[in-house]
Amino acid sequence: MSIDQRSLVPDEAFQDEQLIEPVDFDFSVDRRTFVQVLGAGVLITVAVPAWAQRRGRRGGGFFGGPPPTVAARFHFELDGNVTVFSGKTEMGQGARGEIAQATAEELRVPLSRVRVILADTGLVPNDGVTAGSRTTPSTVPAVRQGGAAARQLLVEHAAKRWNVEPESIDVRDGAVIHGASNRRMSYADLAQDEELLAEFAATVPAEAAVAPAADWQVMGATYVTPNRHDLVTGAHKFPSDMTRPGMLYGAILRPPTYGAKLASVDLGPAQAMDGVIVVHDGEFVGVAAATSYQARQAIAALAAAADWTTKPLPSTAELYDHLRAHADGVQSNPNAADVEQAPTSLRQTYHVAYVQHAPLEPRVALAEWDGDKLSVWTGTQNPFGFRSELSRALRVPEENVRVIVPDFGGGFGGKHTGEAAVEAGRLARGTKKPVLLRWTREEEFTSAYFRPAGVIDIEASLDDQHRITSWSMININSGRSALETPYSIDRRHEQSVNSDAPLRQGSYRALASTANTFARESAMDELATAAGVDPLDFRLAHLEPGRLRDVLEEVARRFNWRERVGQRQPNRGFGLACSTEKGSYVAACAEVEVDLAENKINVLHVCEAFECGAIVNPDNLRAQVEGAITMGLGPALSEEIRIENNAIDNATFRRYRVPHFADIPTLDIHLLNRPHLPSVGAGETPLIAVAPAIANAVYQATGQRIRQMPLKLSGSDAT
Repeated sequence: MSIDQRSLVPDEAFQDEQLIEPVDFDFSVDRRTFVQVLGAGVLITVAVPAWAQRRGRRGGGFFGGPPPTVAARFHFELDGNVTVFSGKTEMGQGARGEIAQATAEELRVPLSRVRVILADTGLVPNDGVTAGSRTTPSTVPAVRQGGAAARQLLVEHAAKRWNVEPESIDVRDGAVIHGASNRRMSYADLAQDEELLAEFAATVPAEAAVAPAADWQVMGATYVTPNRHDLVTGAHKFPSDMTRPGMLYGAILRPPTYGAKLASVDLGPAQAMDGVIVVHDGEFVGVAAATSYQARQAIAALAAAADWTTKPLPSTAELYDHLRAHADGVQSNPNAADVEQAPTSLRQTYHVAYVQHAPLEPRVALAEWDGDKLSVWTGTQNPFGFRSELSRALRVPEENVRVIVPDFGGGFGGKHTGEAAVEAGRLARGTKKPVLLRWTREEEFTSAYFRPAGVIDIEASLDDQHRITSWSMININSGRSALETPYSIDRRHEQSVNSDAPLRQGSYRALASTANTFARESAMDELATAAGVDPLDFRLAHLEPGRLRDVLEEVARRFNWRERVGQRQPNRGFGLACSTEKGSYVAACAEVEVDLAENKINVLHVCEAFECGAIVNPDNLRAQVEGAITMGLGPALSEEIRIENNAIDNATFRRYRVPHFADIPTLDIHLLNRPHLPSVGAGETPLIAVAPAIANAVYQATGQRIRQMPLKLSGSDAT
């Protein structure tokens, strides 16, 4: 399956607890089945708000399904607890905690009495893909709106029963209270109220007011997810740990080179192996066996008996020329004359390599058929999209497919598409038994999609007052997110074009924002150098007052930029960068030490200021920023997919180096809280300023301007 990253998002703005196993396989999830799973109580269904009605182009919709799917659903239990349901997934980013906080805040119930069920398509509403930093700005407000609407109905029902004004009723600690008459009804009492149950069967209005940030009691404070004990002790069952009675282990025959097609295969050697079942359907060849070792032995036998037709690929050395030669519709710079005539100008090209997501847990799926109904346990950021993909691939109605997503080990934009789930489904149907399919690390490196490589051309001109008079930036292949400059420049030309991508490419944490920020912030430093102006002052001169300027000034103050840049030491340097994406703002300063004899860049210190509106969970936000910076070090310094002889040449962690603990610099993080602004996501933007800040620091340390990611001290792109 070929996938373009732009097909994963609906528009340019977003371009680029233990598992509760089902009681049975009744996918209709009528009230009887629902109560069997959760127990008696009150179910509230909230109408879909306008934002959730916008559909994406692929995989169940980026923002969620069409009307009349629900935006939030709550269950009031007889013990006074509340269960909240969401289609979002938890992969370490903190969605479970934020959704619990939102529920507790609006329903005014202690966090200890909130249970969160995520990403079971048989139980939860379709809240869209867990991507694009959308959980905080989209799903959390939807949950809050549903909670506020539920609270409003509870108050109105109690007021009617007690014959008092709704305004005289308070809701706190999981109860509706009328102080003047000392009357109180807990959520447990309300859960047994048949009249209220009838009221809640109707659509809930979506106009109820949510608590303003200034009044937050639960949101805005640190909350640690309740399943942390299971995560730390190993008791939590990740998708890789799932089992079903009679389960077999699967494996798939993969091509020996990238993109090769199966011409023929002799199934006999594998079929002759005891306990091995071979499933062959066109180019799909897989096996299932009682152990994963047996399954891999069978695949080895099949590989030795298979013939393939290969696909020619440009090598790593040829990649960027290939992308440029096949670029689709590049426009010329309309301000080229400015560049020609200006006293100071810049024309440079920047390159970014293909990289892999390298999640802690590779793709995995456990599939089980019950007649013509399919259940799949898997790790995905896109449960409803997987349901749609399974339906199409296996030719069964969507209502016959159930996707269940335990909290899983990392996605980073790489688990949007359902290859492993479909493969497991085919094996399970062919063997008539549950099948668990775990991709190997090599499969993850070669069969999953990649963050796109890119070629970025920048042209700019300066006047004699060191002001940028024109700016042109063209991104070939890697995407348009964060393409538009945040700086004040009157004449601008920005374009993102496709190319003939030799590798399958798709979403990645921050999409193209890292590539575009790397190129732009490197160019801004080059312009500052050409103008003889401090890089900080040069940026400030082109930034209007506002949020980006605020984080840049904050990070410069915290890093003590002005004093430190004057304290030059041999082979040590300082660099900075700033950018905005997904509605949040980031600026970073980096200190590096360069070992020229070893051609090695050591990052000693990263200081980062980050602002994403009102902070929902401070400790979780800080962890997000720390994780993003750490992840950003990889593509900046070492991560690069290499192509040689029509194959991925470094499909192991030994040859594809991600950051190690020893690589982590001192991290100095400063979060700017803006309670008057809406909360937006923080999973991506903190990453994007890391690479250019390091590159600019390397230049200050060595005089070498490196215009490629990963940064290489020697090679054709180092000057």
